[in-house]
Amino acid sequence: MRASVLGFVSVGALAAAVHYLVALLAHAAGYTPASANWLGFMCAFPVSYFGHRHWSFRGTRVRHRQAFARFFIVALLGFLGNQALLWALLHLTWLPFWLSLAVVMVVVAGVTWLLSRFWAFKPRERAE
Repeated sequence: MRASVLGFVSVGALAAAVHYLVALLAHAAGYTPASANWLGFMCAFPVSYFGHRHWSFRGTRVRHRQAFARFFIVALLGFLGNQALLWALLHLTWLPFWLSLAVVMVVVAGVTWLLSRFWAFKPRERAE
């Protein structure tokens, strides 16, 4: 499990950096916070999936089709939570976009790891 956590943190940090930088650049270019966040997510998703598939959870016996579908659901749920929390921070606090996005990404990362570890990359149980 220690290797899984280290791999997840490493890949997650790379994907988060892609998400964060793309979102900041898009926001600076005039995109709304919600649109910039969505663009960042879309650019980071392939980095995240393939990094986790081939490094964080490399020992999994789960087929690509099953893992991809499950991971996409996990990532999309994480993004929806990310978007809702970002909206709340931007509308209910004084925090600027760059800081709000950073806070939200850290909070959502823990939930994403749990869902990935115990559902997305977990093999299906066979009925005997």
